[in-house]
Amino acid sequence: MRSAVTVLLLCIPVLACAEGSTGQEFSFLSSFLQMMAALAIVVGLILVTWHFTGKLSKGIGGGRFAAKHIRLVETRYIAPKKSLLLVEVGGEYLLLSSSDDGLRLIKQIDMLEEIEVLDEPVTQAGGIVAWLKSVTANR
Repeated sequence: MRSAVTVLLLCIPVLACAEGSTGQEFSFLSSFLQMMAALAIVVGLILVTWHFTGKLSKGIGGGRFAAKHIRLVETRYIAPKKSLLLVEVGGEYLLLSSSDDGLRLIKQIDMLEEIEVLDEPVTQAGGIVAWLKSVTANR
């Protein structure tokens, strides 16, 4: 931030010099410095806007570093526009269904260990890969 202000203050005399020149003279150095000063002003305005936007968002919703108490653990799609959601809220696990009607609580799960983990069914592509591995391993 300080460097942007310093560059701006150093370029003000160049801007004044460029304004005072006549239309017949053309100085590449003067135009280049004028362009760099304009770039410094634009970048400075972007940085100031970004700084104050970050401060504003921290005040409204807690910002980027707010504690997160809700976490989506897993989503399983059952059909188009229908899915099951496993959500952790404050250490408790909730199984929700999502459909066109909205969200509905199916079951509150006390501990994650109660969930029975099932292996994923092997897809056709996975079967071909497994077959190729077995063929190449036999050679």
